Amino acid sequence: MDRKAFIGLVGAGFIGRGWSAAPDLGAAWISASPRARTPLPRLPEVSGADLTLTAAPTTASVRDGTSEVWTYNGDYPSPLIRLSRGERARIRLVNRLDEETIVHWHGLDVPEAADGHPRFAIGPGGEYAYDFTVTDAPGLYWYHPHTHGRTAPQTYMGMAGLLVVEDEAEAELGLPSGEFELDLVLQDKRLGSGTEIRYAPAMGPDRMFGYLGDVAFANGVADASVEVARGVYRLRIVNGSNARIFELALGDDMPFTVLGADGGFLSGPVDLRRLTLATGERADLLVDFRGANPGDSIMLRSAEFEIPGMMMPMSGMQGRMGRGGRGGMGMGGGGVPQGEALDLLEFVVTADEGPEVRLPARLNASLEPVTDLGTVDRTFRFDSRMMQHTINGRSFAMDRIDEQVQAGRTEVWEFANDGAFPHPVHVHGGQHRILSREGGRGGVMPWERGLKDTALLLPGERIRMAVEFTYTGIFLLHCHNLEHEDAGMMSNFEVVD
Repeated sequence: MDRKAFIGLVGAGFIGRGWSAAPDLGAAWISASPRARTPLPRLPEVSGADLTLTAAPTTASVRDGTSEVWTYNGDYPSPLIRLSRGERARIRLVNRLDEETIVHWHGLDVPEAADGHPRFAIGPGGEYAYDFTVTDAPGLYWYHPHTHGRTAPQTYMGMAGLLVVEDEAEAELGLPSGEFELDLVLQDKRLGSGTEIRYAPAMGPDRMFGYLGDVAFANGVADASVEVARGVYRLRIVNGSNARIFELALGDDMPFTVLGADGGFLSGPVDLRRLTLATGERADLLVDFRGANPGDSIMLRSAEFEIPGMMMPMSGMQGRMGRGGRGGMGMGGGGVPQGEALDLLEFVVTADEGPEVRLPARLNASLEPVTDLGTVDRTFRFDSRMMQHTINGRSFAMDRIDEQVQAGRTEVWEFANDGAFPHPVHVHGGQHRILSREGGRGGVMPWERGLKDTALLLPGERIRMAVEFTYTGIFLLHCHNLEHEDAGMMSNFEVVD
């Protein structure tokens, strides 16, 4: 399999898929909104052609108060970076924090020196220069810190932003844009009854389950709301949480259309009512509000779900744990348990009408179906026990190379989870393809059939992924539950000629 066939590009020659009738939403789609809502901010935008990103603390409004946050360029939320395919990006990172930091361009296929490996972290007052050419397909990527042992607090405090890659082929698709495109960073944070964003994990539960919040933030705002016309909107979403898995749903399971995932478009649109989005994963969706009435309130939410075999704290039982998909935290945590319902963003429908949208039947003409390539080249076992998070029984060591891989050669990697915690597995070095999933949910999910850099590995599951790497150097494989990552669930692999 050559790299062009392996990765795939956005193609032309589409057959129009018109939406002749708006969906009948009915009263079932309407959500109550008990709290006062805050208008959703549009993300500030910058070009990556010649950009300086300054990491520094600042303050931001949170509900009725203010909180310290850490951001890039003083913007909270951090700015959206737009890049064109083929463009040369020159980005200078300036560190005005009191600790080390470095930036990882999550999902981009970039040289070793530009990938944000923690060994390149710069201290307070330091600077780092990134210089790379954008070769990735049009899609939604993101950027965040990758400082070993400090990725979780830095990301949680606000240092996370979207990165959009565009090209002419995507523009020709005629997808919703401008006011009809909503770029969203979804996170959860722990506020309780206060208004201050603080990262203060409890040693036991938060280290094992990750730092789960009790309030959803959309683009840096709690209790967010946005007005939408009676039209079709494009939602481009990243799960920028530390550990929260979102089971995305609209109202009472209103239908939506999936256009793409981590590395760009799927081969064609997929209609769904639920989509699981783990930390680090992205989703590109179309939502049709034409069937709603003016004044309707429709909630984007994380629906309740269960993870069979997952260890959860037992409510009110300090220091004890039990099996089950959901349960009260009860161990000094204070966050909403994994799998409990959480409101994310309210859509309030106006009387305005949106423009007509004609959805192509084909989005990525050269994204070929994949089948299992046979022999597994490498197996990586993700395990969490006794407050330790390991891959193949080892915690991360900065100067240790765990695997050596040949550039340009397609390999099959297997990820196994025989433990009791979910692990979103992130492979650096570009985009890859999920071949199969055994155990647990069984099978590749509809939204996982495109290019992927992050795959959710639930307890009892084994995932096979076809990987191929362009650049030589040292790259990372790790769990994207940031508390697991910081605790050592990360591994170096070296790509050689």
